[in-house]
Amino acid sequence: MKFEVPEIFKCNYTTRNIPKGVFLLPLTLLIIVVLFPLIRNLNLSSYKIYSSRSETNTTNATPTTTTAAATTRCNISIGDWKPYLGGPYYNNETCHFMNDKQNCLKQGRPDSDFIKFRWKPDECELPLFDATLFLKLVRGKSMVFVGDSIGRNQMDSLLCLLNTVAHPEDVTTKYALKDENYFKWWFYADYNFTLAILWSPFLVKSDYNYLNDTAFYKAQNLYLDEADKAWVSQIENSDYVIISTGQWFFRPLTFYENGQVVGCQRCQENMTEPNLYGYKFAFRTALRTIINLKGFKGMTFLVTHSPNHFENGDWYNGGACNRTKPYSKEERHEYERGYFLKELYEIQVEEFSAAEKEGRKKGLKFGLIDISEVMSMRPDGHPNKYGSVIGTNKRVNDCVHWCLPGPVDTWNEFLLYMMRL
Repeated sequence: MKFEVPEIFKCNYTTRNIPKGVFLLPLTLLIIVVLFPLIRNLNLSSYKIYSSRSETNTTNATPTTTTAAATTRCNISIGDWKPYLGGPYYNNETCHFMNDKQNCLKQGRPDSDFIKFRWKPDECELPLFDATLFLKLVRGKSMVFVGDSIGRNQMDSLLCLLNTVAHPEDVTTKYALKDENYFKWWFYADYNFTLAILWSPFLVKSDYNYLNDTAFYKAQNLYLDEADKAWVSQIENSDYVIISTGQWFFRPLTFYENGQVVGCQRCQENMTEPNLYGYKFAFRTALRTIINLKGFKGMTFLVTHSPNHFENGDWYNGGACNRTKPYSKEERHEYERGYFLKELYEIQVEEFSAAEKEGRKKGLKFGLIDISEVMSMRPDGHPNKYGSVIGTNKRVNDCVHWCLPGPVDTWNEFLLYMMRL
């Protein structure tokens, strides 16, 4: 590009006897003064979100703070984990919604590097979670998480994220029946916002024996063509429904359709591989039930499968997750024990795509919170031995759930990003 010399530096006199440096010096100074700060600011703007929250404090940010970044549509699930100096959104002192099972630092985890990384998409910037903005978006509305303890894990994260702005009231007794011990309801009076977790690990009708007997080896009956009425009966007037489940489908299961047995999983001693038929049709039934639910006009989000990271065995035979750093893209191949992560993910995406297409005809909206590949790179984000079984002093190696605070907070950054789109 040709640089035009400003008029002030042009001269009509002969330059034969004037040293060249006389002209070069002011021109050099101009470039330093004008162009250098511009280049520096361009570099800093892309770095700031990943450097320090002291520079970008979104807790009290106005809704316009991150508008440009938040409304830029891109694939936020493709990227890498980058070092982050800003620290977590919350801690033991600022949030009491964390249960001991995922409160890793309280339980004595000696390292804290797992909270010093943040997800960076390749194509755009992922804005920090803005609790004030989130609550403004959901004012007068309701949001329910449907699924298993992984969904509860995400909801606990959301409670802690919002706790910096507003404190909810536990209103479970107002909504839940006596036999719905695994349902939980919260209400934010200042925003007239209701938040709930509806326990349904299989999404479809089951015999519920696991509520009283958690033995892994005992088979459960799943009725794949009947959605679990416990959650279906609660969502008709919900504005946001977030489905998140998957880990329970590795248990011994017997599948029913039209009241008849159509298959099973691990129902024989030599049957070790998961039968993904039940997984596929459970999601199909759940999503189509939402589409056909009379009066439902809300938005449905499907959270893709959350991977575990057991190494050298499973949870019941010595498996653990001792890593303290995320996998890099180059190290990603080390994640070999993904429990059919690719297959499970593809099933979810297929069923989601079909539901989205069908639901669109009825004016319904669907969103995919795609975290499978993102979280497969975080073997360091689980409680491992720094957790506990609720109500006991028993310790187990937990490589399924996620530490709070920790990588699971990213799911709610994804959620807010997609709600704004």
